[in-house]
Amino acid sequence: MPKVLVSDPIDQVGIDILSQVATVDVKTNLTPEQLVQIIPEYDALMIRSGSRVTKEIIDAGTQLKIIGRAGVGVDNVDVPAATRRGIVVVNSPEGNTIAAAEHALAMMLSLSRYVPDANSSVKSGQWDRKSYVGAEVYKKTLGVVGLGKIGSHVANVAKAMGMKLIAYDPFISTERADQLGCRLVELDLLLREADYITLHMPKTPETTHLIDAEALAKMKPNARIINCARGGIIDEVALAEALKNGQIAGAALDVYETEPLGESALRALGKQAILTPHLGASTAEAQVNVAIDVAEQIRDVLLGLPARSAVNIPGISPDVMEELRPYMQLAETLGKFVGQLAGGRVELLNVKLQGELATNKSQPLVVASLKGLLSQALRERVNYVNAGIEAKERGIRVIETRDAAVKDYAGSLHLEAKGSLGAHSVTGALLGDGEIRITDIDEFPINVPPSQHMLFTLHRDMPGLIGKIGSLLGSFNVNIASMQVGRKIVRGDAVMVLSLDDPLPDGILTEITKVPGIRDAYTVTL
Repeated sequence: MPKVLVSDPIDQVGIDILSQVATVDVKTNLTPEQLVQIIPEYDALMIRSGSRVTKEIIDAGTQLKIIGRAGVGVDNVDVPAATRRGIVVVNSPEGNTIAAAEHALAMMLSLSRYVPDANSSVKSGQWDRKSYVGAEVYKKTLGVVGLGKIGSHVANVAKAMGMKLIAYDPFISTERADQLGCRLVELDLLLREADYITLHMPKTPETTHLIDAEALAKMKPNARIINCARGGIIDEVALAEALKNGQIAGAALDVYETEPLGESALRALGKQAILTPHLGASTAEAQVNVAIDVAEQIRDVLLGLPARSAVNIPGISPDVMEELRPYMQLAETLGKFVGQLAGGRVELLNVKLQGELATNKSQPLVVASLKGLLSQALRERVNYVNAGIEAKERGIRVIETRDAAVKDYAGSLHLEAKGSLGAHSVTGALLGDGEIRITDIDEFPINVPPSQHMLFTLHRDMPGLIGKIGSLLGSFNVNIASMQVGRKIVRGDAVMVLSLDDPLPDGILTEITKVPGIRDAYTVTL
């Protein structure tokens, strides 16, 4: 019988489900060294946020088939290491959606009516009503930053309470926002108009300190901000200063840049700030939901069935997976590429299977393309299982086409996306050794392997332009690894693709677009 190790506390219902098909050992508070020592005897590992599953632990788990994280994120699991070992990693992306949304709403209402401080006041023997005159949320404007599952639920409830809704989400369509009763606006306008702002987005390099001193200065003096998403989205030092100076009226935080929260000026702000210890998913129902969800997936994988929320392996049969694995990597890479060219708010994705690839199953390649397309917005939350659902919720229309007549390569994949930066396309193929090549960008022929940092320009084919770009990059200490140009006619329009050793510094893209002959420039990070 298979053996399952549960290394963090989970609800008993999850253990009962696992016990149907396996021997279950519950051993919590293990050190990394202890986990490395005992993991070789187990077929599955179930964790929460307490256990950190490193490459050393994964390499030691010679029998591991699946790692299940009873929660949303998988940031405490080395997913690439697990993938290389063929270990399925699953999570519970929807198990605590309602809990997190309700906590954000509770924080908003508590902040409006000073509930925590009024409660403490009465319990200390006081009866001070004048100090706790609050504000109604009815007919106030709520700015929702991030209209995913949690943000959407918050919006629905807030709408029922009579609030006006505006939203900022660069990865969602206007149609989807309209369905939720939200007016989609840019972040700058949201900051200026909203009476309440609630954050619901992952922490990424783009969202770190999204709400900084400059953003806080744009908010109304009576505005209140709530963060039950991820610590670090708000600059806590700037927030404390804004609250202290009366620049904004209040803030409610459940997550912090460093947890547990250490020394912080936020602690001394009284009724202006409500601080809770990362309780967003801490409801009895959420704990049961994530335990059931992940335990059922572990059970299914141990029985040879696909997992429904696999982060790293799609739920398709092993033989099809093995056949299409290289092309799925190609599709995901091209999806990341064209998504960044087209801009975050993609409305349409056309997936065309060409040449011999046109005879293959299309759905795995479509899903892989969507996973790449959405990876900038959703990071670890998007996987092969939920990519189609996430795309549908964002109003992305997907078209599948086939063209067996294309013979440039034995099989190639063409993606075209229409987004906030316009319509762009990219084509890619696999060489004989499985190496990915980008063969076409916006109908310009090219032949480049993808790299982590890339610069793409549309320009006039004219003497000296390439040298100017190289000199400009050199002045910013950016090293070029390789460069290729694609053109259709001499002295006409052309594209240039530069592979860079490092990401571009802030501001350099604007300088590149000022170079005579450059029509447009984009960065792509893979």
